[in-house]
Amino acid sequence: MDRLEHFLERAQLLLERVEQLLPPGHTAPEWTASTAFRWRRRLGVGFLETIPEPHAVDMDALRHVSRQKARLERNTRQFLRGLPANNALLWGSRGTGKSSLVKALLHAHAGGGLRLVEMDKAELMDLPDVARLVRGRPERFIVFCDDLSFEADDPSYKALKAMLDGSVSSAPENMLIYATSNRRHLIPEYMAENEEAHNVDGEIHHGEAVEEKISLSERFGLWVSFHPFSQDAYLDIVHNWLERFGVSAEPETVREDALRFALERGSRSGRVAWQFARDWAGQRALGGED
Repeated sequence: MDRLEHFLERAQLLLERVEQLLPPGHTAPEWTASTAFRWRRRLGVGFLETIPEPHAVDMDALRHVSRQKARLERNTRQFLRGLPANNALLWGSRGTGKSSLVKALLHAHAGGGLRLVEMDKAELMDLPDVARLVRGRPERFIVFCDDLSFEADDPSYKALKAMLDGSVSSAPENMLIYATSNRRHLIPEYMAENEEAHNVDGEIHHGEAVEEKISLSERFGLWVSFHPFSQDAYLDIVHNWLERFGVSAEPETVREDALRFALERGSRSGRVAWQFARDWAGQRALGGED
């Protein structure tokens, strides 16, 4: 009998370990547990994982992107009110606030029912499953695809294309897709493709390969472009972040270090300004302890 009990105890422990490796028995999360979710796959099964502490970005912290904020904010408010709104492509220079703007929208409008579902490019084949889960929910969901780019034969490319516009099944009215990319057309463009264009009576006709590439980005009804910051804008963002970190500094005191920091990284972006401000504020606080 002792051997049987010992065997059953070991079997129970084994089952508990195996259960931890298995995906959840259902793919729907506890909707009230968070405002942000992440689509995951485990052992071939997709499910929504709750993000316990979504990154809270203050809209006022995003400087020198007023036009971009206004356009995406208006589109999001239309969506929250159940009015017609567009899927959005945020494209342009790296580190200029594309991803932060989407996070800031969630932070600003979560109380009004906005929710975020983060999906990696490799998981876009599961978009229909996400649509099935959120369809009919009272919340309004933005599927967020960050730093998106494709190769021409990527299967995820066609899955996204179909969900945006082209599938027999319509997208849920409470779901939009916001994507960020450094590329306006999301997939590489090559010089050789220019050779496919030819001139006939003054009219340019692009090759089919080029048309196929443009067709995906055109399915986003809203394009929001982001461009590199000027030196003055970069320095202003630096000082804004220093103030938020509780550091008081004269502009000329910081200027040289901030510009050198940007030069070393080859970019005067908002991200670089944030990184410099963190480094500079941390150094000053540490020096004050010595």
